[in-house]
Amino acid sequence: MMMGRSIKLVNLFGIRIGVNPTWFIILFLVIFSLSGYFEDILGGSQTQAYVVAVASALLFFVSLIAHEMGHALVARRLGIGISGIDLWLLGGVAKMTRDTRTAGEEFKVAAAGPAVTLVIVLLCALGGLLAGRGDSVLEAATFRSDVSASPALALVAFLGLMNAVLLVFNLVPAFPLDGGRIAKALAWRLTGDRIKATRVAACLGQAFGVGLMGLGAFLLVTSDSALDSFWWLLLGFFIFQGARAAVTSTQFAQRLEGVTVADVMDREPVAMPAATRAIDAQEAWFLRYGWDFFPAVDEAGRLVGLARQAQVDQEVAAGRPATPVGELVDGSAEDWGILADEPIESLLGQERLRDQGALMAVDADGILRGVVTVEQVRRAVAAALPAG
Repeated sequence: MMMGRSIKLVNLFGIRIGVNPTWFIILFLVIFSLSGYFEDILGGSQTQAYVVAVASALLFFVSLIAHEMGHALVARRLGIGISGIDLWLLGGVAKMTRDTRTAGEEFKVAAAGPAVTLVIVLLCALGGLLAGRGDSVLEAATFRSDVSASPALALVAFLGLMNAVLLVFNLVPAFPLDGGRIAKALAWRLTGDRIKATRVAACLGQAFGVGLMGLGAFLLVTSDSALDSFWWLLLGFFIFQGARAAVTSTQFAQRLEGVTVADVMDREPVAMPAATRAIDAQEAWFLRYGWDFFPAVDEAGRLVGLARQAQVDQEVAAGRPATPVGELVDGSAEDWGILADEPIESLLGQERLRDQGALMAVDADGILRGVVTVEQVRRAVAAALPAG
């Protein structure tokens, strides 16, 4: 649902936080629209209204990051790697390195984000009560222009309202919304069939997307606000597209059912011992094979990360030729490894595989068993496509 690369903002808990360029469009629109409203309820000070608008917009996007961080941290606790969190035009996404393997995992990861948002709503409600009376909080939260509020009350009212709307909307049982993923988890638990559960949730998502686009079209004809119509149309379109992609993936999954990473991988990978000195890696590995990276393994054959030529060359040039490659590796087994018994469909759409061109197949003990490349996955998918 998101196109293009993101711009890195910061690392939190070891997770890369980035923004898609479309995020800046929304940031500008939110600040612009809030400035006028806050000017009305804060007594006409343009400077103060602008400052509160900027703070409100930024805190709202921080709350989106917190929502996605909930997904990410729970996923990581379950052993699912996280390659990053990106904010984009219509929200955020935590990018997992693999799909969930059980209905319980799916439910926990899906429910974590809304749980964080609920906490934010409750904190904003408490902050609003401390900053003003209960009725004034509600009036400020409903964007009434005749309300007089303090900057603190205006900020927490806006933040609480937006997160409450996000919470309710996101719990609609329509994939790819979190509510759709929760519905998928429940259907998965009841049927025992992940593919069928995904299809049910995705079909609900398609219907919901069509409904939102219908609402946008209706408002376009009957309402004076073209912007509102546009947003409903755009939101419905992206939900529909995400749900349709999920339906398509289930069709592939059925054809690829039973095929695992081990079935397509190269079972004789060239691996570099992690104890190899940087100078030896440079001369005996990179110059010999002409490759940019090698999987590095410990004495037991467990994957420890990727040894890259750039880091090795830099270490040698810095006068440290005896540094073990294991101290220079990029990432870890979690970042670049995938279980050999994983279904091959888990590789479809893998950002790590697309960017790197290959992933390292490991067993349950983390021992390197093979290498799977983009081309091998393409051939497997092509073989599963219907003839003609």
